[in-house]
Amino acid sequence: MKPSIPPDFNSRRNALKMLSLTALGAGAVSVGHSTPYAEPIPSSGACLLTPQSIEGPYYFDPKLERSLITEGHEGIPVKLRLQVIGADCHALANARVDIWHADAQGFYSGYDRQGGSRNISTRGQTFLRGTQFADSAGEVLFTTIYPGWYPGRTAHMHFKIFLDKTSVLTAQIYFPDALNEFIYTNVPAYKRSHQRDTINSTDLIALEATSTAFAAVKEENDHYLVSLLVGVDPSGRPRIDSMPGGPPPDFLSGPGELRRTPPGPAPEGNREFPYRSQMTNEERLRALVPEPLKR
Repeated sequence: MKPSIPPDFNSRRNALKMLSLTALGAGAVSVGHSTPYAEPIPSSGACLLTPQSIEGPYYFDPKLERSLITEGHEGIPVKLRLQVIGADCHALANARVDIWHADAQGFYSGYDRQGGSRNISTRGQTFLRGTQFADSAGEVLFTTIYPGWYPGRTAHMHFKIFLDKTSVLTAQIYFPDALNEFIYTNVPAYKRSHQRDTINSTDLIALEATSTAFAAVKEENDHYLVSLLVGVDPSGRPRIDSMPGGPPPDFLSGPGELRRTPPGPAPEGNREFPYRSQMTNEERLRALVPEPLKR
């Protein structure tokens, strides 16, 4: 089943085109030499490594090797293309890539006690999770939806890279914040009764990730193409810390161990990230959009 396309998606294309082009020029890297519009990976020299990030409390391995991960969930269609390379800039074929992210309303599959009232349960569900193995160019392509937000975090997707069944990288993907703002305030599937409390420039996890974690976004006829070049240290080991407050004890495992079942309820929704005080409209605009150049 294809992801649900909001009825006004195509009518927004011109309005969003400049936002998408801005994303491509804002420190993001376009990837994938098998596509005609993408920049090829460098043929020699040293490549930037993607920094390790926290895993958070919402990862489990549903053992689902698949490209389409939406399971019918509504949202703006996204094709996520990741290209995995080593520090020597060579593609890492057969690398295992796991991704997972929140739905349009900010809920993850597989967990209890989500939402402001801690009364949302998605236990037993596996939406917006999947695994693929990189091709000879180090590439994987997932069909998904644009992620929603939840208190304390800016828009993001999670991913893990495994080499020889050993986890070597845990990281997150971020998006142009002007595009986030437009989607969250205009597209019905993403609307809330209040504004999100955290944007890229106030999310400490995103700031720690550096520009290498910010994706390039290209607008196609009926989806966004989100691309990221992932530089991996084959000898690396992911951080085993989690979000403040930590997960339940049965969620912990040593580096490189694959988790096989949902590890129980998440730590009280996202209580460790309380709502921040709201910015004024002027402060918000200044944080989301670069200042105009002066003559």
